[in-house]
Amino acid sequence: MAPSAMTRWTTSLSEAQPVPYWLDDPGKPHPEPALTGAETCDLLVVGGGYSGLWTALIAKERDPRREVVLLEGREVGWAASGRNGGFCAASLTHGLANGLTRWPDEIKKLKELGARNLDEIEAAVARYSLDCDFERSGEIDVATEPHQAAELREWHEELRERGLADGVEFLDADAVREQVDSPTFLAGLHDRRGVAMLHPAKLAWGLKRACLRLGVRVYEHTPALALKAYGAGMAVRTPYGSVRARKVALATNIFPNLVKRVRAYTVPVYDYALMTEPLTADQLASVGWKNRQGLGDSANQFHYFRLSADNRILWGGYDAIYPYGGRVRAEYDDRPETYAKLAGHFFTCFPQLEGVRFTHAWGGAIDTCSRFSAFFGTAHHGKVAYAAGYTGLGVGATRFGADVMLDLLAGERTERTELEMVRKKPLPFPPEPFAWTGIALTKWSLARADAHGGRRNLWLKTMDRLGLGFDS
Repeated sequence: MAPSAMTRWTTSLSEAQPVPYWLDDPGKPHPEPALTGAETCDLLVVGGGYSGLWTALIAKERDPRREVVLLEGREVGWAASGRNGGFCAASLTHGLANGLTRWPDEIKKLKELGARNLDEIEAAVARYSLDCDFERSGEIDVATEPHQAAELREWHEELRERGLADGVEFLDADAVREQVDSPTFLAGLHDRRGVAMLHPAKLAWGLKRACLRLGVRVYEHTPALALKAYGAGMAVRTPYGSVRARKVALATNIFPNLVKRVRAYTVPVYDYALMTEPLTADQLASVGWKNRQGLGDSANQFHYFRLSADNRILWGGYDAIYPYGGRVRAEYDDRPETYAKLAGHFFTCFPQLEGVRFTHAWGGAIDTCSRFSAFFGTAHHGKVAYAAGYTGLGVGATRFGADVMLDLLAGERTERTELEMVRKKPLPFPPEPFAWTGIALTKWSLARADAHGGRRNLWLKTMDRLGLGFDS
């Protein structure tokens, strides 16, 4: 990168606040009081992100008489649920390609369940008046290199042959640039119905309000410190009190699971994003983007980008940073060297927007597992259930995960619990230094593949055969 280009691009960051745009909202609700003293309930939900909120809400929908308590260590939606890109995908498997590789015999059922899950999210948005800027606008995967364009065409043809291409259209260079105009776009795969855009923090805050209206008792600034069996149920200790519950749903995702054996299945990967100032009418016209789809490029180290309700562009992805030792720390949420890199990539994609400023720059941890999609399980003789490992596609899939956890706690055999995806777990990550070394080698190999026509080296081919991977 030439020094003059670096100066031009980084100037756009001079006023960017190092806070998530979504959480920087004057309408942010006040937190509920912390738990002090002893509580009892039928179901205790630990975690106030999407996974926990959907679990509490659906539990009350299934049985309005059930006493449900939700504990959140800080404030509802402050972590991944309030700092993601706001892509709410139907896919439960981190995309059809990943699902087809891992569960080919179940992929049609998984696709059907994912589509139904997204429809149910849309219905809940209407039913509870969740003011979260929900737009069923779809998504386009774009090719920015010739080999990516060829791969998208081949993949679309494979989807057609397998009967999985419903609602998915291949776009050549002219067609994709008619939708969104970038000189880097060479082709696209347009999923018209399988993805919605939304304001992620407003979804979390709206789900909290819906839970409270249904009688869920929500305690914020109340971390769960320890879990143990207590009589016929379970007990959770908090800083100023405790909760006794018949059943417990653990929805802490990347934060240390209260069932210690689960911790080896996830690692934190830090992802970063920028948000521009609102585009003027002329700036928006120069880009097109009339249909407001979400976009993502097809590289291994990929970007995702979208319009907000007030016509800002969110631009995120590419760098996926794994901290040695797998620690989750607040200082990792801010990474200026990544922001500079992302700004350069943004203006390469949209040179017509030179002069646009970024107002917010932020990062956060993704709960990554080795198969890229959620895993599930129970502990303490079925009195505790957990779900984790959404790997960046949890905005939609967490609702499905909530249903799975409630099915498992009820001891029910359902179409969800019968899935191989639910019954089997991914491979755990090795201890350090092997985890860091393996992830670093995989990242280097993915970048090399991007630079060499998509050709995967021996390391990546071995990871593919083992069903392992690492995704930006």
